[in-house]
Amino acid sequence: MAYDAPLTKEQILDAAEQALRRYGPDKTSVVDVARALKVSHGTIYRHFASKAALRESVTERWLQQISSPLQHIVQDGDHSATERLRQWLETLAQTKRKYAVEDPEMFQMYTAVTMEALPSIVNHVDLLVEQVSLIIQQGIKDNEFKQGQPEQIARTLIIATSYFHHPAHAYQWTDPAIDQQFEQVWHMVLASIQAHSS
Repeated sequence: MAYDAPLTKEQILDAAEQALRRYGPDKTSVVDVARALKVSHGTIYRHFASKAALRESVTERWLQQISSPLQHIVQDGDHSATERLRQWLETLAQTKRKYAVEDPEMFQMYTAVTMEALPSIVNHVDLLVEQVSLIIQQGIKDNEFKQGQPEQIARTLIIATSYFHHPAHAYQWTDPAIDQQFEQVWHMVLASIQAHSS
């Protein structure tokens, strides 16, 4: 049944996600999305200038599903900065691994968009840096971490742990030793920022 009321962007994004999961990111077209909504493809173009713009918006919304739980960790006042930083890094890595297995079509699209360095990906990374910066800032204030520039430290930590969350490494995440490797990297990272490391 065709939509009588004007379509919202959210409705289009919902339909686009369904089409992407059905046909895959390479084969999904704007026509597929329009057909699912029983509208003309011109209706879709009134909201999104191109297929690329639609794909980026879908990816951006999908990335919010990753960053939102991480924000809860940042705001958790019941744990130390060290505990929150560990949980944040672990949650990011585990979430990416989960999506790579359970939502492969969306993860494939996310990977493609990441390689193109589109604004949605840049904004996502900046948001992750901001979240980690807040944890680092609190850790410095509480004398858990060494003095330094929180944003610079946060960006360095995200780069240092990229093996566990950057989609370019997804093919390596099935390694049975991945958790042990994370543990080793975590201890090295922690030793480099602790205020009283031995």
